[in-house]
Amino acid sequence: MPVDEDERRARQEAHWLVREFGAEASLYAAMKAEKAIEQRDFGRCARWKRVLEILADSPSADIRRGVAVK
Repeated sequence: MPVDEDERRARQEAHWLVREFGAEASLYAAMKAEKAIEQRDFGRCARWKRVLEILADSPSADIRRGVAVK
């Protein structure tokens, strides 16, 4: 099943956040989504909300692996 560009970008962003911020990755993504809402950029907000979903669905092993790559 092919992944569209928006999904690929959201997954890439989620992995980067985990590498950079570890357990704080979800907090950072939520702040970015809130900022997008304030700026009325709903497309960007939707992407950050998808990033939050990806982070929430990721097993803890994926997060540990992402942090270990750092």
